[in-house]
Amino acid sequence: MSARRSLLALTIALGTAIALTVLPGTTAQAATSPNVVVRWNQALLSAVRAGTLGPPMVARALAITHTCAHDAWAAYDPVAVGTRLGGTLRRPAAEHTQAGKAEAISFAAHLAAADLYPAQRAEFDALMADLGYDPADPASQAARTGVAACQAVLGHRHADGSNQSGGYADTSGYAPVNAPVVVADPLTTLNAPGRWAPLTFVNRAGVLVTPPFLAPHWGGVTSFSGAARSLADGVPAPYAYGSSGFRTQAAEIVSGTAALTDRQKAIAEYWADGPSSETPPGHWCLFAQQVSARDRHGLDQDVKLFFSLSNAVMDAGIASWEVKRDHDSARPITAIRFLYRGQRIPTWGGRTVDGASWTPYQVSTFPTPPFAEYVSGHSTFSAAAAEVLTRFTGADTFGGQAVVARGSSLVEPGVVPAQDVTLRWATFSGAADEAGMSRRYGGIHFRSGDLQGRSLGRAVGAAAWERAQAYWSGRG
Repeated sequence: MSARRSLLALTIALGTAIALTVLPGTTAQAATSPNVVVRWNQALLSAVRAGTLGPPMVARALAITHTCAHDAWAAYDPVAVGTRLGGTLRRPAAEHTQAGKAEAISFAAHLAAADLYPAQRAEFDALMADLGYDPADPASQAARTGVAACQAVLGHRHADGSNQSGGYADTSGYAPVNAPVVVADPLTTLNAPGRWAPLTFVNRAGVLVTPPFLAPHWGGVTSFSGAARSLADGVPAPYAYGSSGFRTQAAEIVSGTAALTDRQKAIAEYWADGPSSETPPGHWCLFAQQVSARDRHGLDQDVKLFFSLSNAVMDAGIASWEVKRDHDSARPITAIRFLYRGQRIPTWGGRTVDGASWTPYQVSTFPTPPFAEYVSGHSTFSAAAAEVLTRFTGADTFGGQAVVARGSSLVEPGVVPAQDVTLRWATFSGAADEAGMSRRYGGIHFRSGDLQGRSLGRAVGAAAWERAQAYWSGRG
């Protein structure tokens, strides 16, 4: 288990799920009793880690759960309106109590979480019991309100183009133009060097797999802000195969990964968020949990924070996958192998290899995520989340840090890093930039894919923020 995962397991056991500390000089204190919004976020992230959904599906699940919570809460606010039923569920002012809000939120979140992660239903039931509720008995007014709010959201989202009922299987008819590339074998030929190619490799279970392009239909999922797809369509095209830019971006990855420092390697692994993790959207929920504790949020604040944040990352997934599908661009592992086959090139670990066998700085059981390179999902998710956190808190001030323990690398176990490495983020935007850069250090994204992803993410986050504000201010 990596250093970050060890720390995360510890903090979950303590009931905070904040896998971070804060920089010296801040006034943050850990929350001793997280409110129900944070508790449901923690429960959902636990389900994410135990499940197999990819980043865009995880982002959607987070958004649905927190939208259900928001819409249930809105019925107990004098101004806010729900995303589906507006103000029709509004309860009398006398019922606008913290207890009423918490109960409505919990019944709504439970219904959503069980719909999205049915295999983890027992864990969600256990949380309800711990909170003092019986999910099988939504008899109180607050429970009925929460269920009604969530049913409306689920009805909408079940027809949002994600194909949840079909296991999120592709509905677009996508087929790769390249045959699978066997990672263990030197590359000899590639039909379309500038296009995405499936990879064949041995996964963590020891099984030879060839994952298909993950959710190529995802750009058609209904956007929260309504602007995700149009923003994606405004992103310029990546460098085409045969251009000087294509060759330059590949050379940059070759030289960069060959010269990685321990700190850069630690950054690459800390932000990887691959299988069995909370994935990039969930990673930013951990940061939001820290902000909640740091700023001593009440229930109302966290409803709004997680509602706006989760919908921003959902739209980031929609937008980035729209770009990925439109351009179907090659990952560095295939582009570099094709360009440098038959040549000896430097690589990480102080080695030289035949370019046809080059691998990125990733664990061999997950050498590159199974979808197109351009744009970087990490960069888009992270920039969108940072934009919302900055706007919500009123300042681009974070103060987070994480320690990557000596020898904890999964790529070079026991060797890297040679000493503990502390990652510090004074600002949300700085953390987002590092998340984007981590994918270049890891050798799975090019510079343009990172930078254009960051730009797209900021625009997506701003649009989601404006839409979220409209709901809780009563403008709908």
